[in-house]
Amino acid sequence: MTDTLSPAERFAAARTRAGHPQVEAFRAGLTFGLDPFQIAACTSIEDGNSVLVAAPTGAGKTIVAEFAVFLSMATPSAKVFYTAPMKALSNQKFQEFVAQYGADEVGLLTGDTNVNPHARIVVMTTEVLRNMLYADSDLLTNLAFVIMDEVHYLADRFRGAVWEEVIIHLPQSVRMVSLSATVSNAEEFGDWLQAVRGETDVIVSEERPVPLEQHVLVKSKMLDLFDSSGKAATHRVNPELVQMTKGGGGGASSRFNNTRRRNDRGRSHERMQPEPGRMDRSEIVRMLDGKHLLPAIFFIFSRVGCDQAVRQVLRAGVRLTDEHERDEIRAIVDDRCRTLLDEDLAVLGYWEWLDGLERGVAAHHAGMLPAFKEVVEELFQKKLVKAVFATETLALGINMPARTVVLDKLEKFNGEARVPITPGEYTQLTGRAGRRGIDALGHSVIQWQQGLDPQAVASLASRRTYPLNSSFKPTYNMAVNLINQFGRTRTRQVLESSFAQFQADRAVVDLARTVRQQEESLAGFAEAMTCHLGDFTEYSGIRRRLSDLERENERSDQTKRGERELRQRELQSLRKRMKAHGCHQCPEREQHARWAERYWKLKRQNDALGKQIASRTGAIARIFDRVTDVLLGFDYLVADASGQLTLSESGLILRRIYAERDLLVAESLRRGLWNQLDAAGLAAMACALVFEPRRDEGMIDARYLPKGVFRPALDETQELWSRLDDLERDNHLPGSNPLAVGLSLAMWKWARGDSLGNVLEEAEMAAGDFVRWTKQTIDLLDQLSVVADGHVGRTARVAMDSIRRGIVAYSSVN
Repeated sequence: MTDTLSPAERFAAARTRAGHPQVEAFRAGLTFGLDPFQIAACTSIEDGNSVLVAAPTGAGKTIVAEFAVFLSMATPSAKVFYTAPMKALSNQKFQEFVAQYGADEVGLLTGDTNVNPHARIVVMTTEVLRNMLYADSDLLTNLAFVIMDEVHYLADRFRGAVWEEVIIHLPQSVRMVSLSATVSNAEEFGDWLQAVRGETDVIVSEERPVPLEQHVLVKSKMLDLFDSSGKAATHRVNPELVQMTKGGGGGASSRFNNTRRRNDRGRSHERMQPEPGRMDRSEIVRMLDGKHLLPAIFFIFSRVGCDQAVRQVLRAGVRLTDEHERDEIRAIVDDRCRTLLDEDLAVLGYWEWLDGLERGVAAHHAGMLPAFKEVVEELFQKKLVKAVFATETLALGINMPARTVVLDKLEKFNGEARVPITPGEYTQLTGRAGRRGIDALGHSVIQWQQGLDPQAVASLASRRTYPLNSSFKPTYNMAVNLINQFGRTRTRQVLESSFAQFQADRAVVDLARTVRQQEESLAGFAEAMTCHLGDFTEYSGIRRRLSDLERENERSDQTKRGERELRQRELQSLRKRMKAHGCHQCPEREQHARWAERYWKLKRQNDALGKQIASRTGAIARIFDRVTDVLLGFDYLVADASGQLTLSESGLILRRIYAERDLLVAESLRRGLWNQLDAAGLAAMACALVFEPRRDEGMIDARYLPKGVFRPALDETQELWSRLDDLERDNHLPGSNPLAVGLSLAMWKWARGDSLGNVLEEAEMAAGDFVRWTKQTIDLLDQLSVVADGHVGRTARVAMDSIRRGIVAYSSVN
């Protein structure tokens, strides 16, 4: 095996054999050599460190995670948690670990799936681990490692805060293996991990495992993006490309020839029209096939565009499979989809989807049924599907490398406007090109469009700027959990340890960490000077004040007579109090006093650090204070005479509600706003709380809402939301969006047993979207079933069962 290694790998392997037997044992079980960055990370882990590994997509970061699992399994009773940002990725890793270690050793926790949670290897979503930490779950016992895959999700504005909560609250004894895409500030992120987690090695590799050749498709000609003549410096734009695109012109209006239609409920749909001068997608597929550049992923920043592309290719009669492959595809699809109801197949577009698969063509986007997406992923990995038209979500996490990546456009709609993709996004997308161990080269193809500047395209393709920025902000649920666990003062210090605060003021994190460590030492000193005859802290305080005054007396001969007399009286009083104190008679008094001296010296240092922290910009702590004020105003927190905060009964309920609208949910329960709702009505209400409509959805009038008691309950809930929103804005908090009821009627009908076809027609929504929102509705109902008393709790359990059926139930076990 050693003969196949590069000189750097041979050197690393020799070092490994010399002092890292576990790494060598792990390598012996592999059928391939390890890259230098993998060896560096694994040896660091065996040395007892945490690691942050930042490397390109497909570079083999997960090998480092697999070594941490290997090391845990070699240690009796040790456990390892593997966290992933997406359920699909969690399912994929679960299956891989089961195949390697056996079903008895591996568990899966994804919110709607609970398999073998007491196993030694447990794969889970990051939110599940966060909830475990707040609940002080017994599953944390003997936890040796936490692997955080795709840790750059920490920047996600919706879910990123969860990553920081986990990193901050994990016990210090747990080592972390953090895996990230190549980010431009990996060292800064590593410094933060070092500050809050202890010894952490940062290992960065910018080398792609398979070199990438970049091309531009101009009309029907595929040109290299960069000059490959050997006569120019690297990253110089290909002169032939510049020449061919001269005078292209065109602006925003000519680049996007789209039309929109709007229906009577305010929702809109986009219809894409082909642009002049661009190759038909079926022609591109045939061209790539002829150049042996399949399989390929075509990134199209529109679900509608993905589906249209598949139909366009199929209409052109493209077939990329032989008879044997078609038989294998049909067998896999039959096996994976056998539990789908016959009456739902036509609604789901099953037959058209199967026709595309059998011809080697498929779409992949969030609007698809999860089971369909998983089949596409499996068939692509088996080289049975050769052309996939996907949205950019495919670039994140799932193991689907291709020989070629085609970018349909270099702009996408971000919810508000069309914006250029960033260099980081370009790196993520093209990271799928090139299959390790299969391809000598990966290929990216940019389809030319009028108005693009070749130099700008080259700049995009050559830069690797992907900064990781914190999205952390305190929530109501976070606040009550932390206050319940640490109290208000310590919670503010914990929040000072966040990456958000670290980026705002790096020094604060180091100071806060020192304060926490010194507080632990102070507690130890206080215990060591404990005296059975009285409070030695009080006694030592008297002695310390007495000593300070005596020194002042010696230094201040010129002090005014009145001040000297006051000092003498205080000295006499202190000497009298000291001799009268119970601890003065203790036979171990001087031994206690030595510990007391250490205590007061360290306390003086710690108080000075506290003042430094207080004098700095505590942006996160100030937001926490505002959140706390809102919670005090609604009696979720109670302040005693000394100002210490504790949770009220309502606060104890709020700490178990992990929802975007946590306070609104808790307050609605406390006021009994949903007490009259039946199961379907409660499902519709929960849906209104979690659903996030597209920005172009119009207002929904009353005829599109469930009838009966739902409407007055909704009115009361919306009125409560309005009051909370006003209070939040009065406290300089951002507030929240109004309830979104666009899916409530469809969810109400689904809970009452209506057919899938009718419900999807009512929702005007793709099956995959409906499944996703239904699962989020189930998640909130599950929380209500636990925290709500009496009727609402029972109704929530019935509501969960009523909507977890059909394609939703099927998707929950895939």
